[in-house]
Amino acid sequence: MHAVDVARGVPASGMLVELWCLTPERRQLAEGRLGVNGQLDHPSVSGVGITEGSYEALFHLGDYLRAQGGDSPFLEVVPFHFQLGDASQHVHLPMKFTPWGFSLFRGS
Repeated sequence: MHAVDVARGVPASGMLVELWCLTPERRQLAEGRLGVNGQLDHPSVSGVGITEGSYEALFHLGDYLRAQGGDSPFLEVVPFHFQLGDASQHVHLPMKFTPWGFSLFRGS
């Protein structure tokens, strides 16, 4: 998980993110704040605990934007649902955002 504040041109250091496995039942795999490089430092990022199935990443944009001095952000928590069919493949979840929109995609 990786986030960049493109409006300010910086990594989203300090943003709270969560990773949930949705199958066979919902359970949290990771929660933490992005580091100075905008990436989550957690074993799940290296594939620990990751299996085939459905997942949800939650990016807490509203809290991050308020901490940067923004007023009443348009975006609050941005969910990203995705499916892994081959857990041996590396999946990178980069997000680029402004206070008014975002782009999430599968990186490599």
